[in-house]
Amino acid sequence: MSKRREGFRAVEYIIFGAATLAVMILCVCVGSVNVPLNQFAESAIIKTVRLPRVLCVALVGASLSVGGAAMQGLLKNPLADGATLGVSGGASLGAVLAMAFGVVIPGIPFAGSVVMSMLFAFVSLVIVLTLAYKLDYSLATNTIILLGVIYSMFVSSITSLLVTFAGEKVRDIMFWTLGSLSGSTYRSAAMLAVALALFGGVLMSRSRELNAFAIGEDNARHIGVNVRGVKLIVLVCVSALIGVCVSIGGTIGFVGLVTPHMLRMIVGPNHKRLLPASVFGGASFLMLADLLARTLLNPRELPIGVVTSFVGALLFVWIFYTSRRTKR
Repeated sequence: MSKRREGFRAVEYIIFGAATLAVMILCVCVGSVNVPLNQFAESAIIKTVRLPRVLCVALVGASLSVGGAAMQGLLKNPLADGATLGVSGGASLGAVLAMAFGVVIPGIPFAGSVVMSMLFAFVSLVIVLTLAYKLDYSLATNTIILLGVIYSMFVSSITSLLVTFAGEKVRDIMFWTLGSLSGSTYRSAAMLAVALALFGGVLMSRSRELNAFAIGEDNARHIGVNVRGVKLIVLVCVSALIGVCVSIGGTIGFVGLVTPHMLRMIVGPNHKRLLPASVFGGASFLMLADLLARTLLNPRELPIGVVTSFVGALLFVWIFYTSRRTKR
């Protein structure tokens, strides 16, 4: 097979792109107030409320999905996603601190929670990697996963403690921690787009190295891969994506875990194909989940994290059951 065919082909970009665009149009037109397609450009609710929200949802889904696919490839663990390092929990802790204590940046709405979330995401990464480095100079995968799980439990307990003493802000904090992209703006969408283009682009540029990790770290090292350097680059990029996503949309689970699994069945395990497909697949999955959250109990809106966790858990059980039957 030629190198050109190893990657995502133009026709596949067109197919996946068209499917994602169709889902986006559906999610923009359908909601508590349905807007006919021929009135798309004239509706104020489309321009000011629904379009920026759907754009943010799509970009968050794409970012979480590509981050999860990269983590699964790097750690050779199908249960890995962006939250494996505890970065998602750390980012949530930062945002909850900002909301509980009223941390703000004058003149920039919501900037306090955004900055605190991104800051705590990077601090969490530094803590986990520093501890892993102290315990194992080679930064072995099992060491990173174990420390990430322990750190996630630690920051989760602190977040729960803060919620207990948050007083009248408990409702807002709890709704945010369950995931919500209501009130999204074009500025938030621009921030997400820049993060995805920058850090997602770096992850895709490391597709060959991620493929090499599939045959084991020792074999990857023997064919010239800088194992430790690639690990650090991928971990930093995934952490940055999670920090931005959590700061804007709260904690949204299962997107980075389930979506890469589903797409791996369609495009295969080659990361040159899997990572681009994850961008489109993650965007479509989260847009449909958000549509369900907005319309299922209309006019009441469900937190998007509740929908993704429920649907994602069912899909994951089905994927696990199907894969087990295939191996028999």
